[in-house]
Amino acid sequence: MEAATTHHFFHHGKPDTDPLEAAKCHWCQLRSFKTHKKLPISIVNEEDEEVLNPDFKFIDHSIPASDIPIAPASFRTGCNCRDDEDCMYSSCECLDEMAPDSDEDPDEPVVPSRGRKKQKFQYYYSGSKAGLLKSRILDSREPIYECHNGCNCSKNCPNRVVERGRTVPLQIFRTEDRGWGVKCPVDIKKGQFVDRYLGEIITSEEANRRRAESTISDKKDVYLFALDKFSDPESPDPLLRMQPLEVDGEWMSGPTRFINHSCEPNMRIFARVGDPVDKHIHDLALFAIRDIKVGEELTFDYVDGGLAEEDAGGLVPEDKKKDMTPCLCEADKCRGFLW
Repeated sequence: MEAATTHHFFHHGKPDTDPLEAAKCHWCQLRSFKTHKKLPISIVNEEDEEVLNPDFKFIDHSIPASDIPIAPASFRTGCNCRDDEDCMYSSCECLDEMAPDSDEDPDEPVVPSRGRKKQKFQYYYSGSKAGLLKSRILDSREPIYECHNGCNCSKNCPNRVVERGRTVPLQIFRTEDRGWGVKCPVDIKKGQFVDRYLGEIITSEEANRRRAESTISDKKDVYLFALDKFSDPESPDPLLRMQPLEVDGEWMSGPTRFINHSCEPNMRIFARVGDPVDKHIHDLALFAIRDIKVGEELTFDYVDGGLAEEDAGGLVPEDKKKDMTPCLCEADKCRGFLW
């Protein structure tokens, strides 16, 4: 690790630097991000001499493959709210598919509605919890609907939390026994947006081809996440009737690609929708589901409890276990297997 950093700091940027070599430098890739000065991403290894695979590339947005269908500009819409505050109510078109709050939230101060309809906004909008995901959403699997670039509201709109990007600095570090992991050098609050899971957006056919080509297909599944939250064979939207797309973060992604699994995680992935015509390529947004102390390893459940019912009581047949991927999270309630 020290050799890799020494080469970067003493050679990169010099006139004789090989451009192809510089393009592969992880520190240069991270330093090119617009958020680098305010929210840096660092790489630390105090365990061994391993470095990140030189063929891996850091990106700050997902990249659709050339054959991914993208809705044409003529289909794109946005809200016409008169001001940013309007974007918290049912009058905002971006929230049309959000269920309204069933009750007033005790953590929110009462604000005159000025004749608006029931609030649908999914974030706290004032006080110490401003910008944090509301508890009713955090405890559910509900998708998040936000304003976006096609909207009339400003970039400071309170309904653009994921839209504005990562909120904290992150550190990729070498664990003792589970490869690379990620932690944060500052405290993270329950309900706070952390970052998105990024990668190459590919078809399900291509994802299956890559699984088949992988020497260890179970390992490939660690990096593939299906964009299937809105998939529906009966949907009037042809993009939602097709097989769900998948995000492959193995060779290009952000720092969240190195976050490890836990059966008792401190974060959860939520489907985040900006422009409704892009539901089939929705964001995978990671939010803290409890307070996370500085330096605590960040984790999420790779299958979000998908095997919990089957194996909670030791019900997984022995002949099936031999083909399953063991879980190494060591949580008190570890399910024993990933899938």
